[in-house]
Amino acid sequence: MCGIVGYIGNKKAKPILINGLLRLEYRGYDSAGVATVEKNGITVVKSKGRVAALESVKAIDSLEGTIGIAHTRWATHGKPSDENSHPHTDGKKNFAVVHNGVIENYNELREFLGKNGYSFYSETDTEVIPNLIDYYYQKDSKDDDKKVLRAVISACSDLNGSFALEIISTFLPEKMIVVRKDSPLVIGRANGENYISSDIPAILSYTKDFYLLNDLEYVVLSRDKAEFYDKNLNVIKKDVVNIDWNASAAEKDGYADFMLKEIHEQPKSIRETIGSRLTSDGICSIESLELSKEYLSSLNKIYIVACGTAMHAGLATKPLFEKLCHIQTEVDIASEFRYRDPLIDEKTLVIFISQSGETADTIAALKLSKEKGAKTLAVSNVIGSSITREADYTVYTHAGPEIAVASTKAYTSQVVLMSILAIYFAEVLEINSDLIPDLKKAILKLPSQVEEVLKIDSMIKAFAKKVYTEKDIFFLGRGIDYAAAMESSLKLKEISYIHSDAYAAGELKHGSIALIEKGITVVSIMTDPALTPKTISNLQEVITRGAKTLVVTNQDLGDKVFDNVVKIPETISLISPVLSVVPLQLFAYHISKEKGLDVDKPRNLAKSVTVE
Repeated sequence: MCGIVGYIGNKKAKPILINGLLRLEYRGYDSAGVATVEKNGITVVKSKGRVAALESVKAIDSLEGTIGIAHTRWATHGKPSDENSHPHTDGKKNFAVVHNGVIENYNELREFLGKNGYSFYSETDTEVIPNLIDYYYQKDSKDDDKKVLRAVISACSDLNGSFALEIISTFLPEKMIVVRKDSPLVIGRANGENYISSDIPAILSYTKDFYLLNDLEYVVLSRDKAEFYDKNLNVIKKDVVNIDWNASAAEKDGYADFMLKEIHEQPKSIRETIGSRLTSDGICSIESLELSKEYLSSLNKIYIVACGTAMHAGLATKPLFEKLCHIQTEVDIASEFRYRDPLIDEKTLVIFISQSGETADTIAALKLSKEKGAKTLAVSNVIGSSITREADYTVYTHAGPEIAVASTKAYTSQVVLMSILAIYFAEVLEINSDLIPDLKKAILKLPSQVEEVLKIDSMIKAFAKKVYTEKDIFFLGRGIDYAAAMESSLKLKEISYIHSDAYAAGELKHGSIALIEKGITVVSIMTDPALTPKTISNLQEVITRGAKTLVVTNQDLGDKVFDNVVKIPETISLISPVLSVVPLQLFAYHISKEKGLDVDKPRNLAKSVTVE
């Protein structure tokens, strides 16, 4: 969940490293640091707090080196402090390391190194790494240009857990070594320079040409070269991948916050995700996806596995797979799925949704599914991410970089892509459904309909001003609206810190109505005509007990008395979460702004959860 940046070239490293850290702030962190190779050795500067605090440390002004590594830390082992901040070094500062991930056997390694004369100055798991590298370097009697690399490989073979590492050394002052296992790391190539980062947007302004690393591929970087090796020092051939993202997509472009910008980018991201997959003449195709009728007919179950917002996208589209494809579909939380010995086999298709493609729990669940013989399909926004390289099949959303921690455009793009995927499966299966032609037309209308919804921003802002001081807000919905309510509730929790829960409206009287009292705010979503009368009845129950109401609907509710009604365009209820969630994204945003909070970087959260 940490951010990693590195640079090796002919420019001063410090400004590039700081700029990269600032672009990685959305990942969530509590301390930051840099290390550069200087004339007199390795210099480390680090500080608890934001990158701005690091920039204010006087020692940072003296950094002149053209090779450097940098890090933003999200505390796991040890409290946020200067001592626990990265980079970490061995006692003699022969090696400096930044690390994203978790070393599970660090206590045993710490004890082993202590017995061999090494001392430790932090509470972190990371500090064992530079010391372990030094241990193997000192042990190696063969003195050649691969000695540091051999020491790194030996040290990594002792590490249990996940890691993405950048390593600089006084023994190799003109080079840098990087390696990853179960944590993201990419290398950007430019003329006479190499850039390293845990996330593409951090270095997108410098290059669009990237090397994408697989697990335990060791890279020796110089200014104009990248050499790839496996653990046996065999040379690996690696191709460059061009990432066609606009660098300006990682800028605010006049918006007050990335989240607001990304909410307003949803018409574009939905259009891009639809792309040529669905056209006005009704053709549905998924590039590079070849699932035969015979295979799809053999399935007895589809699992959709994800975490957080991505899991909510799965819940929103589960009914489409069942209704259109006639295949039982279950949605599961990745962190639970992998530990309950799920009943999956070769007749199971498991779809994994991850915006970053680096979500640790989701990747682990994918590997388990493959071990059990299931086919796996990844839905991701990031080309070449870990999950896309592990899965049997991959389809991409085209939301572009999403910087704010709270996901908005990635979620709606996921719902749209999964809806198209369900249609595609149904057509491969040759299932005749009168719904499919209308569904295609409705999906093609979504971008312009989202534009229409965004015009009601001022109304949402006015209601947010009335309720931003409240401690509890509840969301209600039935069927597909319950899935949208869950995502809307999560958005509010994430960025406003208001306690919020979503309930299936029909369950209200089975316990949760005990929480309703005079003055409390209840938000309800009503987009399914078949269920609206029953949801209205449930809402009357909270009004009777003094609750204030906000209703998001695409229907004429007649003379029913609700405090606030937000009207959204009509669409087929199966894809309504794409529209109903947008005003509630704005609701969460405006409440957070009224409270004076950091919308893009909410406390305790990280954009990409790369540890379990």
